[in-house]
Amino acid sequence: MKIRQLEAFRAVMLCQTVTRAAEMLHISQPAATRLIADLEESVGFALFERVRGRLYPTAEAQVLYEEVQRSLVGVERIALAARDIRELQRGSLQIAAAPALALSFLPRAIAEFLTQHGQTQISMLTHSSRTVVDMVVGQRCDVGLAILSMNHPSTHGERLISTRMVCALPVGHRLCSEAVIRPHDLAGEKFVSHPRALDSRLQIDALFASYGIERQLQVETQVSWSICAFVEAGLGVALIDPITALEYRGNGICFRVFEPQLTTDFSVLFSTQRPPSLLLKSFIAHTRAFAIAQLEPHLVVA
Repeated sequence: MKIRQLEAFRAVMLCQTVTRAAEMLHISQPAATRLIADLEESVGFALFERVRGRLYPTAEAQVLYEEVQRSLVGVERIALAARDIRELQRGSLQIAAAPALALSFLPRAIAEFLTQHGQTQISMLTHSSRTVVDMVVGQRCDVGLAILSMNHPSTHGERLISTRMVCALPVGHRLCSEAVIRPHDLAGEKFVSHPRALDSRLQIDALFASYGIERQLQVETQVSWSICAFVEAGLGVALIDPITALEYRGNGICFRVFEPQLTTDFSVLFSTQRPPSLLLKSFIAHTRAFAIAQLEPHLVVA
């Protein structure tokens, strides 16, 4: 028993003639007749009585038709689901992301993504970059987005975007009138900074040490958004990633280009146990393009 035979049977039941059933299925009349004959042979009883050129379903055919209709509806539903999956209109994504991305940037990127992929279900959890890596390794999410250097693509991840840090200053600060801030400009300033455990902190410390400048650390916090809030409150200056600067909604802070260049790399992490889906690949491409479109070109390194 084949699906095509069942489709021919349903078509004849609906159209009441083999000719119209064949037209409905876009096949020849002999082909439709052969499908019905093969189905009758398979089930072991007659499905139609032929009277004056018309087909009348038998009582057994009426009973069978109810089951065939339910089965074919299920097959059609599967075909529709497969089409939606192929066209990236159906699926789910479980995302784990660092706060710098998850607090505001990703919600906006996801909202735009869903305008083209409306039936996709998305779950996003916010964790530190280290926890995001652990979640990916433990297969507790489909994709991880973290602040992490990854210069070469691999089977378990790739760089999303590389950006250059900016200097955050409270409005009214003496340096707000400058277009570019350099290390010697910040000598003697109080700093709001990431903790020592983060790579960005080590990178900044090393740069200022190379210039012979000792930073006066006023406040430490691991979340870039909080760093901006501390700066706006007048507790110091800071160097942060440009995505946080882009998304920060406070009015009491100004952002300036910082030289020499310090980079913040955002990376995408996959499970090593299963390849990324077509939907996930599309989401990553969209997120990268969204970031590049949102940031000023001089803030995008690669």
